[in-house]
This record gives sequence, C-alpha cells and structure tokens, in this order.
Amino acid sequence: MASPSLLNPALALHPSPSPFRLPKPHATPISCGPRDNRGPLRRGRTLSTEAILAIQALKRTRGDEPKVEHIVSTTLSRLIKADLLAALAELQRQDQWRLALTVFAAARREPWYKPDFSLYAAMVSTLARCGVAEEIDILVSNLFKEKEMEGGISSEDMRGLVQLSKALVAAGRGKVLREVYREIKRGGWDPDEYLFKLMIRGLRRLGEGEAADEVEKDYKIWFEGGAISEPLPV
Repeated sequence: MASPSLLNPALALHPSPSPFRLPKPHATPISCGPRDNRGPLRRGRTLSTEAILAIQALKRTRGDEPKVEHIVSTTLSRLIKADLLAALAELQRQDQWRLALTVFAAARREPWYKPDFSLYAAMVSTLARCGVAEEIDILVSNLFKEKEMEGGISSEDMRGLVQLSKALVAAGRGKVLREVYREIKRGGWDPDEYLFKLMIRGLRRLGEGEAADEVEKDYKIWFEGGAISEPLPV
C-alpha cells in the first residue's frame, strides 16, 4: 500500500508533529549547598559568580575558624563592595548567622565602609530569627561606637534608624531600643514624628513602660503643634 505522503503531497510538506519531543534547554542553577526549602542560587543581578564561590567556600569551612579566616583574608578581601554585600545578604537569607557576622565584620574593615543602620537592621533580623539575642546587644553597641567615631547620629540616619527600631521591636529587645533612643537624644538629633511614635508603641509592647513615658513626654513637648524648636534634652 502506498505511503499516505505519496498519496497526498501536502502531507509531505507538512508532516505531523512527532510524539517524541526533545527537552528545551534551560539555565542550570548553581547550588550553594543544602538550604532547606529555599531555591538554588542563580547567577544574575543579585549574586555574581565571585559572590557564589565565596559563599560556597565559607560554608565548606564552616566550624573551622582558621580556615574561615583564611577565606576571609584571601577570597572576601578581593570582592568588590557590591559582591561582598550580596554575599552578606545571601548568608542572612539562609540564616547562616555565624558566617554572616564574619562577612559583616569583613565589610566593616573595608575602606569604603561607613556605619549604616540599615545593614545593622538586617543583621539584627537575622540574629533574631536564629534565636541569638545576646549577639544583638553586642552588635548595636558596636554600631554606636562606630557612629560616635564618625561624629554621632545625624538626620541622614533617620531611615536606617526606623529600620533598626522595627527590627529591635520584632526581636523583643526593649532595653536595646531604649538605648537607641537615648543615643538619639545624646547626639542632639532632631527626631522624626514617625520614629517617635514607633518607639513609644514598641517600648510599651516590650514592657518598657517607663522608657515609653519618657519618649512620649519628649514627643508632647517638642512636637506640640508639629514643630521642633530645639534639640531634645538628654
């Protein structure tokens, strides 16, 4: 019997699709070790190859302090600012708090580093998720030492202070939040109304009623009519 394509030339020009299809090519994800339910790392805008390799090297040497320090001095020290901060953010996302603290310490030694409340807020959130509250107290203490060396808190720090305050409230660190407010007052910085209210609510929620009363009193004095006339008294 003749082939259908010979009987009907149109079929020869337009063959029916094969039931066997080749798989479409796709990007191969770059894994960075077991990470619970989180997806694999991919090269792209967030993580460069260099940052991924640095993370992998750190995780392979995790628990061996001399080897970790070697990675810090040989691999992390060669990363550009964006890659180092991306590696830090990824370790925070993975809740690798010890390694994240190591990378954070390395970043703080870089020439480009300046005390950044937002970076500290992200680190506080990581430590809180991992249940290491005592590290939060040390971290915030270091932050204010750095800020003092830089000339103290200024109005440019307002956004970062809001982020840090939110992170401390979420972490349940009322006493540390109280110290943050007192550092603001000590620096003579003009407070922001939103930050005032955030601290009042946060301190009350965390059982720091006396400190909340202090903040509320200052708020009523210096924000009467919505204007600040002079720096807050210490």
